[in-house]
Amino acid sequence: MDKRISPLSRIFLIVMFALLYLPIFYLIFYSFNSGGNMYDFENFTFDWYKELFQDTRLLIIVLNTIVIALLSALISTVIGVLGAMMIYKIRSSRTKNALLSLNNILIVSPDVIIGASFLILFTIAGIQLGFYSVLLSHIAFSIPIVVLMVLPKLSEMSPSLLDAARDLGASRWEVITKVVIPYITPGIFAGFFMALTYSLDDFAVTFFVTGNGFTTLSVEIYSLARQGISLSINALSAIIFIVTMLIVVIYYFLTRRGKKSPDLEVLK
Repeated sequence: MDKRISPLSRIFLIVMFALLYLPIFYLIFYSFNSGGNMYDFENFTFDWYKELFQDTRLLIIVLNTIVIALLSALISTVIGVLGAMMIYKIRSSRTKNALLSLNNILIVSPDVIIGASFLILFTIAGIQLGFYSVLLSHIAFSIPIVVLMVLPKLSEMSPSLLDAARDLGASRWEVITKVVIPYITPGIFAGFFMALTYSLDDFAVTFFVTGNGFTTLSVEIYSLARQGISLSINALSAIIFIVTMLIVVIYYFLTRRGKKSPDLEVLK
């Protein structure tokens, strides 16, 4: 089988990546512009980055965003892994497909509808909009993502691994912790990082459920952009892009490491 890429495919890939990344590089490039605009580059400067790190309020918002993202990703990963295991154990295909359909609806539903639904729910329940409303919302829309990341790894797992572990005298808890969890670790990491990135860049849902005195980075950037062009937004966006790329690289190496582990090592 010829795996060489045709010239037309190469051109398509180059154009696609150019459309995706050139605007980002354009934004990062002008974050070093001393002219204060995005159409006339004057001199190279770090003033916008200095202004960014001197903005205490914005740094608190960044911290809020990171805390929300890490907590929601961690909690949704735990719940999503347990949910995926429960769906995997269901023998009835009709019940399993029904649960998967309900899980997928939350992913394909428009964020505006989900955000408005959470707003109505929190209002009826009397939950004050702020940190906890945002956290609960992010956990809710991250769980289906984790389920979709973990469930394929469970389906790939050979039943003989579980039978071998039981034959060797492993208890149900030992089968889960020493066989199942190590095998699906790449899926767990994938779900965690997907939930983390979804939480970091979510705007629509957060816009509905955030309250006075608490906001996240995406909502704050939207508010700043409406006030006019400020290259401190470029500086902030550049830092976010670099951090995101680092997360992707870490995830890539973790998944490669997971793929190199043979199935037999799980039984050790």
